[in-house]
Amino acid sequence: VQLVESGGGLVQAGGSLRLSCAASGRTSSSREMGWFRQAPGKEREFVAAISWSGGSIYYADSVKGRFTISRDNAKNTVYLQMNSLKSEDTAVYYCAAGVGYYSGSPGRSQYEYAFWGQGTQVTVSS
Repeated sequence: VQLVESGGGLVQAGGSLRLSCAASGRTSSSREMGWFRQAPGKEREFVAAISWSGGSIYYADSVKGRFTISRDNAKNTVYLQMNSLKSEDTAVYYCAAGVGYYSGSPGRSQYEYAFWGQGTQVTVSS
């Protein structure tokens, strides 16, 4: 599975961005997908995750109510809609695909993900 993120950029606080993650590989649509982020000097942290069917979704408390994760399996693409952005959302955002198939409960630990994209920078100016 190969993952390519896009959609990052510079935005003012309060603004919105939509990240996309295009997946290739026959099994990509059957895997749970997650978004993580890493700010300078900090460890990578969980942002959001979605099961293969889209039926289960989890968010980090810090983004709940502002970010929305979704997926289009026909397009092998996962999205992260980010609204009401804050300066503390500044980070490199990574898309990840899970280890297993058809899991009904997407993981919130990076160790549950086997494939990673190269990351896309999101910078929120205050």
